Amino acid sequence: MPSSSGPVAAMERHQVAVYLGALACGGAVGRLAPGAGPALEHAISPVLAALLYVTFLQVPAAELVRSLRAGRFLAAALVVNFAVAPLAVAAMFPFLPDDRAVRLGVLLVLLTPCVDYVIVFSGLAGGSHRRLLAATPLLLLAQMVLLPGYLFLFMGPGLADVVEAGPFVEAFVVLIAVPLALAWLTQAWAARRPAGRRLAGASGASGATMVPLMAATLFTVVASQVPGIDAAGSVGGVARVVPFYVLFLVVMAFAGLGVARAFGLDAPSGRAIVFTGATRNSLVVLPLALALPDALAVAAVVVVAQTLVEVVGMVVYVRAVPRLLPLHP
Repeated sequence: MPSSSGPVAAMERHQVAVYLGALACGGAVGRLAPGAGPALEHAISPVLAALLYVTFLQVPAAELVRSLRAGRFLAAALVVNFAVAPLAVAAMFPFLPDDRAVRLGVLLVLLTPCVDYVIVFSGLAGGSHRRLLAATPLLLLAQMVLLPGYLFLFMGPGLADVVEAGPFVEAFVVLIAVPLALAWLTQAWAARRPAGRRLAGASGASGATMVPLMAATLFTVVASQVPGIDAAGSVGGVARVVPFYVLFLVVMAFAGLGVARAFGLDAPSGRAIVFTGATRNSLVVLPLALALPDALAVAAVVVVAQTLVEVVGMVVYVRAVPRLLPLHP
């Protein structure tokens, strides 16, 4: 464990301030140096992969296998993401701006549950990131299968074919499979060699690596995406959807709480359910939105806006969710 003094302990104690500072710095860099946006966008996946490697390193392989047997948790994760969240989106849908591209962007991002940094944020809030990690392949597969049907239901024929498997498969390999395999290899090495134990200890020390990597992730995401909003000249259009993203975060906090209680989950598992229900898969669906025809180009800006709203919302969630679901009620 990290010591109670020094820079590492200070970062742990003030992690919310560190994350807000990273967001502010990312926004400033995005506005002042927009030319850096494309390079930073390429850095998103490597930074996320490093963050998830450190997260997975703290989850022994045997525990992950046991988590797959948590039937109630997996069922709750499916219900909150593919029944409750779509119902929340359906309630908001008639009030969205009457613009086909804007509505498509909102649907793309709000109907797909996050499979990457939700694990980290859930862990920071005391949620069962092990069980959430075990549910990740199932959540990714389910959204690949269900998203075309949801788009058909909400917007009619002609749009379901915009969903391609490529970005989902790439995200699974780069952000889930590779970091997880490397983490398990590191664990196996640590069990046999002192050098492996030193590497695992240094990488897995939450204070030494988790907070800086999370801050780097937030900075990179915001700094890379702000120039896109400015270049598209869509600040006004984005402003119209921001309230819906905020409302979604508020609604899903209590909806996730209700699902967790309905399935009789303990506090750590319940917190993970709240996070998975609220956190969306913007980094994976963004390539889908960027590949749309020019007539629907605004959809990508709408997806980016959700990223910016969500990372701020997750900082709030880290503090709020443990109060909604205390360990000892």
